Amino acid sequence: MATEQVGRSGQRPWRRPLVLGTVGSVLILVGGLGAAAGAVRDPLMSEGPISWMRYGHGKMLAALVVYLGYVLLVTAWVRLGRHVLAGRAGTRPVLLAAACWTVPPLVAPVALFTRDVYSYLAQGAIALQGFDPFTVGPTVLPEPEFIENVHPFWQSTPAPYGPLFILLVKGIVAVTGTNIVAGVLAVKLTNLLGLALLLWALPRLVRHLGGSLPVAAWLLVAGPLTVVHLLGGPHNDLLMVGFLAAGTALVLDRRHVAGIALVTLGVAVKASAAVALPFLVWVWAGHLASAGWRAFARACAGAVAVFAVVFGAVTLAAGVDLGWVTMVNASSRLVNWLSLPTAAGELLHAVFGGLLDLSRDPFVTVTRVLGTVLLVVVLARQWWAARVGGVAAVRRAGVALFAVAVLSPTMLPWYLTWALAIAAAWAWKPRQLAVAVGLSAFMAAPYSPEGETMLYVWGLMIAAIALSVLAAVSLVRPDPLRLSERS
Repeated sequence: MATEQVGRSGQRPWRRPLVLGTVGSVLILVGGLGAAAGAVRDPLMSEGPISWMRYGHGKMLAALVVYLGYVLLVTAWVRLGRHVLAGRAGTRPVLLAAACWTVPPLVAPVALFTRDVYSYLAQGAIALQGFDPFTVGPTVLPEPEFIENVHPFWQSTPAPYGPLFILLVKGIVAVTGTNIVAGVLAVKLTNLLGLALLLWALPRLVRHLGGSLPVAAWLLVAGPLTVVHLLGGPHNDLLMVGFLAAGTALVLDRRHVAGIALVTLGVAVKASAAVALPFLVWVWAGHLASAGWRAFARACAGAVAVFAVVFGAVTLAAGVDLGWVTMVNASSRLVNWLSLPTAAGELLHAVFGGLLDLSRDPFVTVTRVLGTVLLVVVLARQWWAARVGGVAAVRRAGVALFAVAVLSPTMLPWYLTWALAIAAAWAWKPRQLAVAVGLSAFMAAPYSPEGETMLYVWGLMIAAIALSVLAAVSLVRPDPLRLSERS
């Protein structure tokens, strides 16, 4: 109670978490120079005075600095969240904190917890040189600068992304050439378009979906999934969810053609955005004067026409074809237990595989097939239940996007932002937010700062889960370990 009174008397209690998070973000930047996925021939880090951070004990120290910075960032985020829930911090302080926390990962000339950005640049170079990025991988390129930076697992894999993204990275490579560091920074700057669309859409989504703007901004814009993964990564999912959120807001505002066009642009970045389109058709139908299936038919025809025109135009502009559709499941080559079906297969193998002397593959294959069947059922039921239209259909679109993330054969940490782009605007209860905090906090643990999987380093996973639970509980119960009582 005393803290609340201090907040009302003119003090700004959110300043401390803002500063703490900024310190954490700067530590992530500094440690990332050595421990994150940097360009192989980066002149600063490969031969410069701080190149020692990329090798041996220097790299280990750099990784510890990254993790320390991440812990400070999450701690600050949770503390800021408590001020938001108590009404001591509004939207402006949250956005100010998000800006301070975002700048260091944004300007870092490295990729945090992933190497995907190097695949992006290679795919842009493939398209720029006249190859088909949907049929060949980076190994066709004559320039070693592109190939050597792509993770070996993906060097022969064609692009699984849509024509708009290929067009964007093609343009980036046309400007930056073989300067990989400049290319990484250019991708990060391009991703700011997605962030700008999110910032534009959130107030409108909150108005329709009944949430709180400070909570939505804190959960989505200032959260570690956005700051560390989407911007620090950087991942093209930020562009996708920006178009998705803005398009959904426009459809709710009865600007159906513009809304469907924006979501279509999201699909042209990454196919996952297409999950929302059938739900938005119900929203459009609910706004029409006609009723029943006639309204649905009109809305469906309009949505299909808009999609065809926009997607066709982008495809022609990119100079590619529809070959990327066959590659949308490329990530299923990865096997990790973040995907619920894959986790079920690995668990069954751990229990029965040794007794039957069987490999892991048949167990994982069967549970992935069952997971896909379950996903289809979930999506069908959610879509049919969304026929009432309006905000109910949008809420079910959020559920559908979450189901796609966790029930697909492969799940990666930043996939959670697909649903969060819409769900952040819901009316959240504190305990629900605590669950979201725990999941978000954990999602740096699955990969090392340079993008190698850590999911099977069980000691690290146990520690990460424990700290994530602590972060979740700390949102609704300050000082859960009662450390202040012991001092």
